[in-house]
Amino acid sequence: MQAKGHTRSRNGCFFMTHNHDHNGHVHPPANFGRAFAIGTALNLAFVLVEGGYGFLANSLALIADAGHNLSDVMSLLLAWGGMVLARRGATPRHTYGFKKGTILVSLGSALFLYAAIGIILWEALTRLRHPAEVNGLAITVVAAIGVVINTATALLFLKGRKDDLNIKGAFLHMAADATVSAGVVAAGFAIMATGWNWLDPVISMAIALVILVAGWGLLKDSLHLTMAGVPAHIEAEAVLDYLTGLPGVACVHDLHIWAASTTENVLTAHLVMPAGGDDAFLHATAEHLRHEFAIHHTTLQVEQEDMDGACHVNNINQGCCWPGRARIPESAGAPDTSKGE
Repeated sequence: MQAKGHTRSRNGCFFMTHNHDHNGHVHPPANFGRAFAIGTALNLAFVLVEGGYGFLANSLALIADAGHNLSDVMSLLLAWGGMVLARRGATPRHTYGFKKGTILVSLGSALFLYAAIGIILWEALTRLRHPAEVNGLAITVVAAIGVVINTATALLFLKGRKDDLNIKGAFLHMAADATVSAGVVAAGFAIMATGWNWLDPVISMAIALVILVAGWGLLKDSLHLTMAGVPAHIEAEAVLDYLTGLPGVACVHDLHIWAASTTENVLTAHLVMPAGGDDAFLHATAEHLRHEFAIHHTTLQVEQEDMDGACHVNNINQGCCWPGRARIPESAGAPDTSKGE
């Protein structure tokens, strides 16, 4: 069995894999288990309180917010489960482990968010056609409690939102909830001051629009990663430029970059090197990709010949693998190899 980070050669081909984070240490994703436990407990308790008072106060805004909070409890549980899966070890049937679960969970979280929008809009339109008397004071007090709870929960995930799409999803849900609850507080004051009961469903529709905007980025990013897209912060063309400009590389083909999880990225590529490559070259290349492009797992295959003209085929138009790029001939100007140094 080959140890991680080691190189082996067979039939003139070299392979290398690395499993590191930005600091060069191997470790599982950050553990937000305590944050998930606290956030789930707080929000579940608040859902019960808000939903109950919503019925007593005859407020659709409170009931809508409670339904939204319930979807967030489900999202927190999903995100928590995804984090637990990501920390499980690899198996012969799941050689990358269960890290992909974090991406699927972030997609599920976004879908839950949009399901809540549909329910809120439907109920708001019904209430607009049939306005009902509501208790403005109860709306204001309960929603104010929601602002405090949702803000506190969002702060639990503030630290990890930039490094993990799964954690970002949990943070966005809670931050959106705090904003929504603040809107419900405003609605309660307005209803007490004016007696305009129609404000209740109108505020509910505004809540739905806030959720729609807040959740779009999460839905888009989750779908992109689910389809094995290149992570948003990695420029595939820049990676290709770097690999093509490495000393001794004649061309690059079959370059693939995707996300193994919401925190770990993977690259595989074929490098045509007539003079071959050695361990030092492979290790240095993987280290550069890790530090400069946040690619944590690199596998490179070195080939001494361009078999079947793989580097000179218009891969995109023929539905094959992207890309096939040859190094600029020296007669046309010396290539820039500074990126490989």
